[in-house]
Amino acid sequence: MIDTGDLRKGLTLEMNGELVRVVDFQHVKQGRGSAFVRLSLRNLRTGTITQQTFQAGSKFTPVRLERQRVQYLYNDEGQYHFMDVDTFEQFALDKETLGDAVNYLIENETIDLLTHNGQPIDVELPVTVNLRVEQTEPGVRGDTAAGGSKPARLETGLTINVPLFINEGDVVTVDTRTGEYLGRVN
Repeated sequence: MIDTGDLRKGLTLEMNGELVRVVDFQHVKQGRGSAFVRLSLRNLRTGTITQQTFQAGSKFTPVRLERQRVQYLYNDEGQYHFMDVDTFEQFALDKETLGDAVNYLIENETIDLLTHNGQPIDVELPVTVNLRVEQTEPGVRGDTAAGGSKPARLETGLTINVPLFINEGDVVTVDTRTGEYLGRVN
């Protein structure tokens, strides 16, 4: 058991028979009354995010997840196919299980699959990925005085804001936690 002082982002807990991951947390101490903790929790089975409040000192049950190295193979009508790199066993996960991770999956990329009691729960992506720009408007000469940006659609279908000098076919580095442009790959 852990208490509210041990909470951190990314921690997986069991609450009411469901597995949830801490997306964000905030310790609050008001002038009167006792302190409390406000948690944003993502249900790992359904993907829904809820806000819950607990008194300071509340106890939580942490869950141990097993890691498994897998390679992303392809997407077929909402089913994302993976292969275990050790046993070469293939399996598919649906879009609901993967959540926003589908925006960063690149074919033949190796990632970590998180399982609980042998059942896939979530994937753990690298902090950054390099994605090719599929479509963006050309930058207009002279528009750079304010350091502007423009939307760009990447090879996975994700749309992000990029600087004006980025063109179609360029490869950009994207932060998988925030979905923000980090730089251009030479």
